[in-house]
Amino acid sequence: MADETGIRGAVAAITELLEEAECLRLIAAGGVGRIGYTGRFGPTILPVNFALQDQAIVFRTGQDSPMGEDLRTGIADAEYKVAFEVDEIIPATREGWSILIQGSAHHVDSGPELAEARQSGVQAWAGGEKDLFIRIVPDRITGRRVRRADPPAG
Repeated sequence: MADETGIRGAVAAITELLEEAECLRLIAAGGVGRIGYTGRFGPTILPVNFALQDQAIVFRTGQDSPMGEDLRTGIADAEYKVAFEVDEIIPATREGWSILIQGSAHHVDSGPELAEARQSGVQAWAGGEKDLFIRIVPDRITGRRVRRADPPAG
């Protein structure tokens, strides 16, 4: 017999909204995320290795890379609005979580801030010289977890 999903034997999914503290806990170890922004050729989404440092996202790119150029406003102290997404998906169980961070990205170029960003230990997704650190300071952090509901007893 099919359940409410229309799939025989399937267990319904439950979506839980995550508190900001749980979102930060889930991404605390760093890893791979995706940065989304409007670039010179339109909407752009790219994977990057990241670290979480003082509740901000830190990653590296090339000084003259397309992303480095796209995220440069040309206005002193101006920041670029971006989205950053991290998730963990378990295909076999169709469960996982997804975190969305929205905020301002800026080039890390002051001495103390640069020293701190280097301490994060984050390495660039692609090899090569990636000496530009970018920090995303969150304005909004949201997340959700998808899990399977326990099947009814009996």
